[in-house]
Amino acid sequence: MNEREKISRYFSGSGNGELANRLLDLADQVRTRRPLAVSDFVSPYAGQIATTIRAHFPGLEVEENGGYHGAERIKIAFFRPEFAGKIDWNLSAVEASWDPRFRLLGHRDVLGSLMGLGLEREVFGDVLMQPTCAQVVVDRAIVPYLLQNWQKIAMVNVTPREIPLTDLVPKIEKVKEVRTTVASLRLDAIGAAGYGMSRAKMVAAISAEKVQVNWQRAKGPAQIVAQGDVISVRGRGRLVVAEITGTSRKGRTGLRLERYQ
Repeated sequence: MNEREKISRYFSGSGNGELANRLLDLADQVRTRRPLAVSDFVSPYAGQIATTIRAHFPGLEVEENGGYHGAERIKIAFFRPEFAGKIDWNLSAVEASWDPRFRLLGHRDVLGSLMGLGLEREVFGDVLMQPTCAQVVVDRAIVPYLLQNWQKIAMVNVTPREIPLTDLVPKIEKVKEVRTTVASLRLDAIGAAGYGMSRAKMVAAISAEKVQVNWQRAKGPAQIVAQGDVISVRGRGRLVVAEITGTSRKGRTGLRLERYQ
């Protein structure tokens, strides 16, 4: 079994085989004939896959870019060490504004309107919500289409315009530190403690496929979580396992969690 097959099989086991194969195809292009290859917009987990690919193929460099610092949906670039040019990420941004007197629109409204225009998820990145507008990182090629066709969000009239990436305003997240102890490093135990909910409700959220670990669908309540892992529950923000602080005399594991809202 060669290195490519090993990587593909490994990530297929976690349900990310298709994404891994797409990135492997880009990496192969650079290894065999091209100095540079850039992906479409992909999930944050793609960064971990790209790092694994680079570790198995010496002489391959990797960078990522989502239009602004801290972006979740990103593009991955593979290139040779001798590549001396500037990476063209093909990124732009479009801002759609509306009259706030009519309705307070949400992230799901904006995402639904973009998908309703027939756009694939791979051609646009993060959606940044502001009080009277939504800012979206997009492929430069679809900007003219959005300016002409993006006229409504959830039946509310909007006015789109192209803006510089430097005008993007990332969401300022509130961080709450939670120190707790758990009987085990199971997902349901840590999630319940971090989000301040009962274990039964956490299990229900996992069963309803509302929970992700490191941007992948949770495998189940008994999934073991490690330091540095990112847990997210739909509608409740992200929870980072910042530190495992030790074991108490009663055998419970101490944790320092960071909850982002």
